[in-house]
Amino acid sequence: MNRRVIKLSLCCMFIFWMAFISIVSATEFSGGLLLGYNGGPGLQLNGKVGQFAEGLPLQMNFAVAYTSVDPGKAWEARSIFINDNTNGDPQKSGRFWDLRLDFMYQVRWLSIKQLYVFGGPRYALFNAHFNFVGGNEVFDITSNQWGWGLGLISYFTMSRKFDFVVSGGTDYYLASTLTGHDTSYSPDGEDINSRRDYKYADADAAINQPRLKLKLMFGLNYRF
Repeated sequence: MNRRVIKLSLCCMFIFWMAFISIVSATEFSGGLLLGYNGGPGLQLNGKVGQFAEGLPLQMNFAVAYTSVDPGKAWEARSIFINDNTNGDPQKSGRFWDLRLDFMYQVRWLSIKQLYVFGGPRYALFNAHFNFVGGNEVFDITSNQWGWGLGLISYFTMSRKFDFVVSGGTDYYLASTLTGHDTSYSPDGEDINSRRDYKYADADAAINQPRLKLKLMFGLNYRF
């Protein structure tokens, strides 16, 4: 990941958390941890803010999530981004961090007391790692993506301070530039050091950067 991307990511995270802190200082809030499936096994840290504007029937949820995913096709990734060598035993791992901001609207359904529809923007930082053992080739493929999501979340009271949380939904991420070694492929066709006649569609098919993700998570929420 180049310095420009790192600076942009840190800036987004800083703005994200400063906004959260400024709102929390003026209203009631809660926080918690969720575990489950988000296109792969993952965990999520939440900060929920109560009604933050007078007369506006919305609550706000900030979250940072980490998910482990299948990074993609190792041999195709090597051919598209590095070289055509066929030596080595490929090992691979993938992950992405995403920052999430949701606006929540309470709905009435069956006898569930605290059920909310939520939706909002996402920002994901994806990394695919490939190691060809015995082939002297180790490289990462990265991307940074904006997206949005929709879903349902419910809070079930366990005690005066704790709630059991169930959350499900769908996230969609926009196509983004894939970068590895000194090569990158972009959706707009502005590729850098592309190999042979490969295009963005080839790189996107080989690398499993987040696109459409189903989400189902469970956890605890603590009311401060």
